[in-house]
Amino acid sequence: MDKVSRKTFLRQSTALLAGSSLLMGACASEAKTEKQSGPQIISDKAIKWKMCTTWPAGFPVLGEGAVKFAEMVNMMSGGRLTIEVYGDKELVPAFELFDAVSVGAIEMGSGASYYWAGRVPKAQFFATVPFGMNAQMMNSWLLCGGGQEMWDKVYEPFDLKAFPGGNTGVQMGGWFNREINTLDDLQGLKMRIPGLGGKVMSRAGVTAMAVAGSEVFTNLERGVLDATEWIGPYHDYLMGFHKIAQYYYYPGWHEPGTTLELIVNRRLYQELPPDLQQIVAMAAQWINVWTLSEFEARNAEYLQKILSEADVQLKSFPKAITDQLRVYTEEVVQELADSDAEARQIYESYRDFQTKGLAWSKLTERAYFNYIRPEA
Repeated sequence: MDKVSRKTFLRQSTALLAGSSLLMGACASEAKTEKQSGPQIISDKAIKWKMCTTWPAGFPVLGEGAVKFAEMVNMMSGGRLTIEVYGDKELVPAFELFDAVSVGAIEMGSGASYYWAGRVPKAQFFATVPFGMNAQMMNSWLLCGGGQEMWDKVYEPFDLKAFPGGNTGVQMGGWFNREINTLDDLQGLKMRIPGLGGKVMSRAGVTAMAVAGSEVFTNLERGVLDATEWIGPYHDYLMGFHKIAQYYYYPGWHEPGTTLELIVNRRLYQELPPDLQQIVAMAAQWINVWTLSEFEARNAEYLQKILSEADVQLKSFPKAITDQLRVYTEEVVQELADSDAEARQIYESYRDFQTKGLAWSKLTERAYFNYIRPEA
């Protein structure tokens, strides 16, 4: 496309026609049907979309997943809907993606809802909450527990429709240049940790810093940072953190199951023929599963590489520390829930679903892991 200024690009909008909405329920008990007005004609007309991501082009798993999603849509539609994928800053800077899709300057985006916390604070519930739900629970809540409907309602004023677009699984707690034994060891610690986790750490005396990914390694190496969280062993290894930090802590209490999102301009999505709407939705479900599966496979492999190749001490956070962080988390999340009536409703749904899930997992997942291989 011809080069245009960012402001001009974001002002671009497409003349839109009102289309019929297609709401898909993943569970039979939650399924809803809507009447669609007018004849449902399948057209052979080729449609071309652009999708920008918050990740650099080709970024492992996350950037790769966006490309795989586009390839899946192209294949299933027989080329009737093609999506060209752009990395961060190739067309739109990462944190301008939300607005670009909202106004229809681009049709789709790939990111995570906590990136838009400044615009829509309550959207963070659809990404992750410290000490919150893991990937399995998040998928269950969104697809079968009413979470998706709440997500749709939150994004509707912005003319956006979101789909779960992957999950990182439980992340690691982070890399530290000194051992953390007590709460006093956190005082004055300079740590790269954004979002709700950063707010929680700030209450524990940490100087929480939002540092661009490209600067984290250098800042940690030079002592500008004392610690950083990132994602998990696979990406941490690629970043080289094991070469400059000695202590690798677990678990990632701050991001226990981060849901990624695919956002699409809602009106443009509704303009698609019904079969193409279904293809987009099904490709999103496929990439949601693939992304988590890829993270689980690569993280298991690369944890062993880190431990075998570097002098790294793998350590769990002391219980006294996580107990206090949980108290701070309840304060931070309650403040978010109290921000408006809709946020409170979302939080109540989230919390209730997690409570039921934990009761069930005590008899299933948790109990099973205690028996499967006690020596592991």
